[in-house]
Amino acid sequence: MNWGKSIALAFVLFAVFIGVLVVVCIRQDIPLVAEDYYQQELMFQEQIDRMRNTSALPEKPIIGVIGTEVEIRFVRLSDISEARLELFRPSSKSMDRTFVLTPAEGGRIRMNVSNMASGMYRAKMRWSMDGKPYYLEQVIYL
Repeated sequence: MNWGKSIALAFVLFAVFIGVLVVVCIRQDIPLVAEDYYQQELMFQEQIDRMRNTSALPEKPIIGVIGTEVEIRFVRLSDISEARLELFRPSSKSMDRTFVLTPAEGGRIRMNVSNMASGMYRAKMRWSMDGKPYYLEQVIYL
């Protein structure tokens, strides 16, 4: 085989390689963190206000894991309204769970999470209290 044929074969093989690479890249699924990502980004100032309200609290909620339960300890749990806890799993949207929280005496709420896969979750707690919105995010491991 002469040099001309070898160079032509190298170009053809390179073109086939690039074509296969393009097809593989197009078929790759790249999930978004949230479907309404852009809408959430526009409302980020509200999120900053929620976090600022939370940082001004003298005692903040504590989210922890005890066995197969997630526990929220907060002195003012009886004063909360419109509260929810989202357990966000970064690796898979299908593993996310949301719990609606109700005001509780005694400063503790427990939720059973024995049916959830173990691993890292972001616990995102949103609540209202005294007419102000609050937000707390904490990493937990089940």
